[in-house]
Amino acid sequence: MPSKNLAIQNALAGDWQNATSINKALLNVNPNDIETLNRLAFAFTVLGKIKDAKATYKKVLEIDALNPIALRSLKRLADTEGYGKNVRNLLITHVRNTFLEETGKTKIIELVNIAQPRIIASLMIGQTLRISIKRLKIFIQDVEKQYIGVLPDDMGKRLIKFIKGGNRYETFVRSADKHRVVVFVKEIKRVSRFKNQPSFLLSGDKTAILEKNSAKKTYSSLDEDVS
Repeated sequence: MPSKNLAIQNALAGDWQNATSINKALLNVNPNDIETLNRLAFAFTVLGKIKDAKATYKKVLEIDALNPIALRSLKRLADTEGYGKNVRNLLITHVRNTFLEETGKTKIIELVNIAQPRIIASLMIGQTLRISIKRLKIFIQDVEKQYIGVLPDDMGKRLIKFIKGGNRYETFVRSADKHRVVVFVKEIKRVSRFKNQPSFLLSGDKTAILEKNSAKKTYSSLDEDVS
């Protein structure tokens, strides 16, 4: 039986046809699985099957009328209707550019102390996130400033030095499930004082992972917004 993780991996690899097939198989088992429906709708969108995408997002709203992913995605599709046949190319270009890797300037990082599953379930691949600093840690939030998770301490301390020195970064959701969130962090500005210092050191493993603390914490306010 195909798994959700396999569906996500195929999407990240850009194999949208296979991702579509896997998500359809998962829906045969559970037709009302909102996460799978949203993934399928996104795959339909990238494949240019806009009618199917809209119908699938609308099914999500029949189950959960306030689902943020479906609402946001339907609005995006409505906003791009004027592009006609070019909508698929625009979306594919967006996905590819979002995750374009550059040595020393980008990093794939797994968050620690992530938020509750109901919050994580609302995230979608490519979604923009925010960076905030508090107590020598980097906190990741959504655009509504809702807590998502924290960067591992070693990575956080390094980036705090660069951020406070003037560097700027963008962060996106690369993958998410109820118990794991992986983000893509991209350097978008490097100040002259750091011109010879890469934001991210080379490593054999592209994903920086730190042991998760046993006790999860939720933070309602942050000292410093960076994004």
